[in-house]
Amino acid sequence: MKKNATQIIALVLIACVAFAFAGCGPKAEAPKASETPKQETTKASEPEKKETKLDAIKKAGKIVLGTSADYAPYEFHAMIGGKDTIVGFDIEIAKEIAKELGVKLEIQDIGFDGLLQALNADKVDFVMAGMTPNEERKKSVDFSNIYYYAKQGVMVRSEDKDKYKTISDLKGKKVGAQLTTIQEKIVKEQMPEAKLVSLTKIPDLVLELKNKKVEAIVVELPVANGYVKKNADLAVSDIKVEEDTGGSAAAVKKGNPELVEAINKVLDRLIKDGSVDRFVAEANEMNEVK
Repeated sequence: MKKNATQIIALVLIACVAFAFAGCGPKAEAPKASETPKQETTKASEPEKKETKLDAIKKAGKIVLGTSADYAPYEFHAMIGGKDTIVGFDIEIAKEIAKELGVKLEIQDIGFDGLLQALNADKVDFVMAGMTPNEERKKSVDFSNIYYYAKQGVMVRSEDKDKYKTISDLKGKKVGAQLTTIQEKIVKEQMPEAKLVSLTKIPDLVLELKNKKVEAIVVELPVANGYVKKNADLAVSDIKVEEDTGGSAAAVKKGNPELVEAINKVLDRLIKDGSVDRFVAEANEMNEVK
């Protein structure tokens, strides 16, 4: 019995030791993170910031101006240092815009009637060409603030200045205006009994006037004064037309508010410090229209 008791105690001790070692054994590993099911995120991913036209211009290091360089003193050709150069007060303003953006200015000389098509086709970044922001143009492009207001004039041959003094004097006569401009609209609306002759370029209209193919041309007064200054056979008529023409502004493709804002910032500065008036005066001095 004593032997049996001793054996029983030994067996109990062995069982306890075995149980103890079992309790100290390695624990079951928790599932790895890669093995646990992923929970769907409830936060939408941040959308990428879309590159603006202004961003693209700065990235390219240049801004492309579309203009029609036949409209002195706004923009015209002149020989500078023996090189044919596009100059004018629109060009000086455009240079200031490029300078403010820290980029180079590139100029594309395009017929006036093709400027907005070029703008919307991304061939140019903005347009400055003595352009009036009328309601029809606003349908296809956006405009900056007005940077210059000019009166309208009627240019005739010097020999006919006393002949054409009122709009009624032009009844049945051919009157020229640049194609798709506010001046063309003036002839249509304010001179309905005249015969409109529309051409793309001002120099061609002036040639028509000199050659007696038209009797008068409706044009902005600074432009008319530039031609009269250089041509003794031309004169500004006493004919008066209504002045509700809206002034000149820069055009930008729709949907580019950052670029419009940047342009307006420069225009505001140039108007306030008198630079625009100075540019106009300097352009008139440079004008060598023949």
